[in-house]
Amino acid sequence: MPYKELKVEKLYYSIGEVANLFQVKTSLIRYWEKEFEIIKPKKNKKGNRLFTPADIDNFHLIFHLVKERGMTLKGAKKKLKENKQGTEQNFDIIKSLEEIKQQLLEVKEIL
Repeated sequence: MPYKELKVEKLYYSIGEVANLFQVKTSLIRYWEKEFEIIKPKKNKKGNRLFTPADIDNFHLIFHLVKERGMTLKGAKKKLKENKQGTEQNFDIIKSLEEIKQQLLEVKEIL
């Protein structure tokens, strides 16, 4: 999975930092910001986007639906609109299972 977990939590992240986290171009982030209501970065006086950790979590959820599960943007929008909480819970479960899998693989290598 190309998403890299944040190590040091900041209040705001630039669009370049978010793009690096997900290994995508900044244009995709700008496009998804326009397409999805749940991504609402703040803008400074220069007009630069400043993403909060909540924005990054929402972007990660969209990234999972579109890039990892192969949903269309229309399908992802519909899923988030109809059942955002259930989608988030399923996503959290998947993340937990992937972490457990990684730990088990590490234990397997040690043995």
